[in-house]
Amino acid sequence: MDHPSPGHGRPVRMPRAVRRAQVLAIAQELFTSEGFHHVSMDDIADRAEVSKPVLYRHFPSKLDLYLTVVDARGDELLSAVDAAVAMHPPGEVRPHDARAIVTGVVRAYLDFVDGAGESSALLFESDVRHDLEVRARVERATEAVTRRLEAVLTDVAGVPRGTAEVLAPSLAAMAQSAATRRLRADDRAGATTARETAALVARLAWGGVADFVPPQPPDAGPLSAEGERGAPDGPGAPGPA
Repeated sequence: MDHPSPGHGRPVRMPRAVRRAQVLAIAQELFTSEGFHHVSMDDIADRAEVSKPVLYRHFPSKLDLYLTVVDARGDELLSAVDAAVAMHPPGEVRPHDARAIVTGVVRAYLDFVDGAGESSALLFESDVRHDLEVRARVERATEAVTRRLEAVLTDVAGVPRGTAEVLAPSLAAMAQSAATRRLRADDRAGATTARETAALVARLAWGGVADFVPPQPPDAGPLSAEGERGAPDGPGAPGPA
């Protein structure tokens, strides 16, 4: 069923999952280097050394294949961001924790882009945006990161929800820009490390966010997500997170 291998005259048979992973890797490489509109299913089939019927058995269309590649990249970014957001202590407002989480999210972007290389552009600079439904699918990961940042700003830092909805996309954009700029820097040898870059960008971002964090009296306990404050010690103090 597979396309004959060059020089052998007979098909190279692979388990379905292995063949699918191979096709995705090749498609990702081609979509990254050439763009969606300049890559055909023939190109992908030729590079993967499979027949077009076999390729279509895995993916009904070029768009389906493209979005599967994009989803895989997006899931990687979200996994990295979720690990940073997991620092969130539920039910308590702790601005210093929020700053640490923001730093972690910036670092997640940097690590993702360092690992994905130019294929990260499939999430950030896709050339398939003319259709609103397709655009939403391509931008799914960025939207999910934005929602996670909104939750951090409101639940952990105490920023009003309406304000957080405005600030969160800007934070995500800063992290994305810093990560792609670092990837494409002409002199990578002289570039800052991912840790240094994350600290610098988070410091810049937090300098603005801090203006929207409600002041907390030094003798007050943490503010719960419901807005109730307990004393630092005694029966009014909240239990461990």
